[in-house]
Formats: sequence, C-alpha cells, structure tokens
Amino acid sequence: MTDLAPLRRALLSVSDKTGLVRLGKALSERGVELLSTGGSAKTLREAGLDVRDVAEVTGFPEMMDGRVKTLHPMVHGGLLALRDNADHVAAMEQHGIGPIDLLVVNLYPFEETVAKGADYDTCIENIDIGGPAMIRAAAKNHAFVSVVADVEEYQPLLDELDANDGQTTYEFRQRLALTAYARTGAYDAAVSGWMAQALGEKTPRRRAFAGTLAQTLRYGENPHQSAAFYKDGSSRPGVATATQHQGKELSYNNINDTDAAFELVSEYPTEDGPACAIIKHANPCGVAQGPTLREAYMRAFDCDRTSAFGGIIALNQPLDGETAEEIAKIFTEVVIAPGADDDAKAIFAAKKNLRLLTTDGLASPGAPALAFKQVSGGLLVQDKDNGQVNVTDLRVVTKRAPTDREMSDMLFAWKVAKHVKSNAIVYVKDGATVGVGAGQMSRVDSCRIAARKSQDMAAELGLDAPLTQGSVVASDAFFPFADGLLTAAEAGATAVIQPGGSMRDDDVIAAADEAGLAMVLTGMRHFRH
Repeated sequence: MTDLAPLRRALLSVSDKTGLVRLGKALSERGVELLSTGGSAKTLREAGLDVRDVAEVTGFPEMMDGRVKTLHPMVHGGLLALRDNADHVAAMEQHGIGPIDLLVVNLYPFEETVAKGADYDTCIENIDIGGPAMIRAAAKNHAFVSVVADVEEYQPLLDELDANDGQTTYEFRQRLALTAYARTGAYDAAVSGWMAQALGEKTPRRRAFAGTLAQTLRYGENPHQSAAFYKDGSSRPGVATATQHQGKELSYNNINDTDAAFELVSEYPTEDGPACAIIKHANPCGVAQGPTLREAYMRAFDCDRTSAFGGIIALNQPLDGETAEEIAKIFTEVVIAPGADDDAKAIFAAKKNLRLLTTDGLASPGAPALAFKQVSGGLLVQDKDNGQVNVTDLRVVTKRAPTDREMSDMLFAWKVAKHVKSNAIVYVKDGATVGVGAGQMSRVDSCRIAARKSQDMAAELGLDAPLTQGSVVASDAFFPFADGLLTAAEAGATAVIQPGGSMRDDDVIAAADEAGLAMVLTGMRHFRH
C-alpha cells in the first residue's frame, strides 16, 4: 500500500441526486471513468457525460424492481481487491474484474419514508441492501479505495484531488471510511428502531442509537470536558430543529437547558393562551400563563427574578416586540419560540450575546419517544415521560373538594412538576408558579425552599405576603409523611395535587382534612432524575 492512491474509475449510485452532476463533471474532467446505475446514470447522461452502466460491467441487467443490480463479483471484486496482493491481482485479471477506486453512494431514503408516515410495506421497500454492502466493502478496503456516503463529502473529495494531482491520501481515505461506517450504522439503527416500534417490541434484545454531528461544542458541562451535539434525524420541534437567528453558538449547557425549557412550555398549547417558561440549570424557575405573552413572561419572571438572570426563556406563541422589549431588560442566554416578528428580531439584534431560536411549532407532549441515559457499562432506556392527566383522572380524597380555581391551578402545577428535578414541589397561584423547590433529597426540604423563595420575592416586589398564600401545591411523588404537606399548608397552600400511593396515605389525608386542605390524587408520578 502506498499513501497516495490514484483515482481512475468511479462508481456513482445515489438516491439523493443533489450535486451529482457537478461531481460527475469534475471527475470526468480529471479523466475518471464513470460507472453508474439506473436513475444516476440517466441524470449523468442527460448532463452530457459518458457513463458506463453497471449492468454492462456485470453482464446482468437490473432485476427484481432494482433489488438486484450491484450485488455481483464484478462490482465487489473491484471494490475489495488488494492492489498490492499478487493473488488478488491475478484473480482480477483472470475474471476481467476492473478496479473501482472511488465509490459514491447514498442510500434509499428510509428515514424520510418513515418520517412521512408511510405504511409497513413501503418502508420495507425503502431499505437499501446493495448500497450498504458496497459502502462497507469500499470502506474496508480504504487502503486503496475512497468511499463517499454523504453529499457533504463531495467538495472535500474534489479539494483532495486538486491538492494531490488526482490522488487521495491514506489519511483522507481513513476519514471517509469512518464516516461511511457511521452512515451504515446509523441506517441500520434507523431500520431496527423502526421495526421494534412497528412490531410493538418494547425491549428488543439488541438496540442501536445513532446521530449526525450538528455542532462541535467548545466544551461540555465544564471546560475540561470535550463535547459535541448530534441530531437523531427526527422532526420534533425543539432545539435540534430550530433556526438560530443571532448570537454565538449554543453551548452544551445552553442546548440542554433550551431543550428543557421548550419541552416544558410545549405542555401549554398555543390555543390555550400565552405561556412562558424560564429555565435555569434544567429546572424551571418561573412558569406562567397570561392574557398576553408579555404578561405571561412578567408573571413567570416574578416567581424568581434572581434565578431568571442568565436563564433560558421558552414561549408557546411567536415572540412579539412588546415581549422582546421586556425580556431585553435583563441578561438572558437563549429565547426559543414558535416564531418571532420583525419588531422582536430588531430589538434582540442589539443584544449580541442573546441567542434567538425559532421553531416550526410546539413539541407534542404526548408523542411517543425514547429517552436514554448512560451508566457505567451500559444504557438505561425508557419511554419518554409523556404522561398527562385531566380532571376526570383525579380522585378527590379529602372532605373538602377543590374549587374550580384550585383545580385549574393544580393541573397547571402538575404539568410544571413533571419538568422539575425530584424531589419536586411547585406552588402555583392564578396560573403562575410562585415557588419551586427542586432536586432535594428530602421532599419537606423542597417544600421549605420553594416557600422561602416566595418569601424572598414578596420582599423584592414589596408585597404584604408571599404569593404562596392562597396557592396550590404539586408534588411529583407521594408524601411519605405528613410533614411536607403541613409545610406547604404553613406556606399558605389551600389545595394539593400528588400521586398518592404511600403506606401512610391515610395519615396524609387526615392531616390535609385537619388543615382544611383539598387534595386530589393523580395515580401517576413524575420522577425526574
């Protein structure tokens, strides 16, 4: 093997024709013989290029609706033969196999077919067989063969040929092979993941995950950690599919927090009125609805102004100038919303360090998806927490039933609690959080911290009493003892929503009755670790 490998013969067989003609012309101008199949050959010929059909090389026509065309020794021998192995060279000469120095293949659009909601048989027909086989063969033989499995590699290939007089370096071919194997791996992961879902297989014996590099990050959670952002190809509205209008690149923590913010605000449909969520370190520090987007933001901001500084703001409606003007008064890392008007964009343009992201809509809170987390030696995989409750799911267990206002606030608080790290306690009053306690080892401590934050905000806002007075409280899991519930009552809460299920439920219910609280059980918990 030599470092430089000349490029004399190329096989081009692509599903995505983007850039194909330009690449074909560039290769032809360099004296490269072009082999091709079906639609690719037709496209190249229509552009006036000389192309030899693979069927002519193999001696077999494309058959079985194109399922069989490149699975042939004349193709795979040309890709796999070791040019410096005398036996391989002799076999090529004996059987008339010509070497293939470059393979350009992109695969049947399986992922796109699934995303469009195609039926089972259509998805099956869009599983590529010959393409992955050729890609893997060429990648294995990268000592001599260049393999391009991604449209974005076309220009780097041409740059490489220009820099090396029509040849490629071994290091370049290695990088191409790496990308190629990742592409076939991602493709197989998409197919296997789809089949598991189609067959209703919750825990397949083997599971594969894949992603495409979207961004190399400056660092991870901390400066000493390297990091990158990969997209999984799904179309779910959110940080991965959003358009960034201004500001420097998102950091690891920005992406994590923006995802948390948008997933939370998506719990509140646009048609139910304006809503705003402010996130800090993946926890909400203020969530509210209001008659206008500006008022929703201000009510969320007034839950915890200190924590909101340098936070992430998510909105459930397109950002308008009035709201943008209010947001611009403090330092904010990221604002994400399903759209933004020209006034808002103009206001934010003066805030160079603020990133504005817009999406095509809200994420669907109930859509099925998988969530996974790395542990030492493996992955924990579970369904995404898309659990939701409504009034008919709730069971009133106290002597006093909640009022309509309390019931509305409890449902609001329950949605927020789902997005707060456990142990989670959320106080809500009139459609706005007024205290959030997150991530404590003791539930009663979360109750106290949330109440204390409300006291601090009352002092800052010049209120006579904390807004927890007359509020409702949501707990993401049951109260193991009555102490947490009584702490919430002392803070002024009048109604409680919690899953129930504790061995001491009767004691907790009795304590609620004695305190005059209304309490409902959801039968569903929302741990978030």
